[in-house]
Amino acid sequence: MNILFVGDVVGSTGRRLLLHLLPELRERHDATFVVVNGENVAGGVGITPKNADELFDAGVDVITLGNHTYRQRAIYPYLDAQERILRPANFLKSQPGHGSCVVERAGIRLGVVNLSGNLFLRAGRPAFSEADAALHGLRGKVDHVLVDMHAEATSEKVAMGWHLDGRVTAVVGTHTHVPTADARVLPGGTAYITDVGMTGARGGVIGVKREQAVEALVTQMPTRFEPSDDDPWLMGVVVKATSSALRADGIEQLLVPAPAGFR
Repeated sequence: MNILFVGDVVGSTGRRLLLHLLPELRERHDATFVVVNGENVAGGVGITPKNADELFDAGVDVITLGNHTYRQRAIYPYLDAQERILRPANFLKSQPGHGSCVVERAGIRLGVVNLSGNLFLRAGRPAFSEADAALHGLRGKVDHVLVDMHAEATSEKVAMGWHLDGRVTAVVGTHTHVPTADARVLPGGTAYITDVGMTGARGGVIGVKREQAVEALVTQMPTRFEPSDDDPWLMGVVVKATSSALRADGIEQLLVPAPAGFR
């Protein structure tokens, strides 16, 4: 059982690159499931029903989100109606959507849980207690569990990895758009990485046009940000597991540049 997880897809460039590379990556890594963080798909902020349908039609099994979940109002009813798109489970119960789901293929049941960090981000409830509650709800219903920890603070992500070690198959970090070099399997058998990085323009500043980001930092004035299309890369991981429930055998980092001629 292999899970292909692709990190924060930014704008149309990131989306087109994902769609371009996904068939080859799925075949090369024999991916049983594909999970994608899509919270930046719609022009860099949020996701629309059209964007989500495009990803599902391309073979994505589950879409996870994050702090930009509600930036596109058209997605609100979609979040309630579509089981395979997740917003962080520790958002308020009154907010649209749900934080976990179960998908099945080849007789294998995968539970996916989406969480938001609390440090520097606005999440309605604590991530750690909500993670425990989500796992309780999945008990007996799944063979493997992948957790997308969408958080700003690396300390909070690392702590979540240790908190869930041995209880889930993988904890993958998203949100900062910069891949970290700490992919490993923890002692209890949980695959972990602090941040998988982004699928988008590496030639920008975490996905936006670099001149706009620099202007905002230099002038300290409001600046309109637009997604960059300079030097696009796909970033993600492949989590590998055998027959042992809730245990990973390995985690492989993917850093894939756009092929020559990609537009």
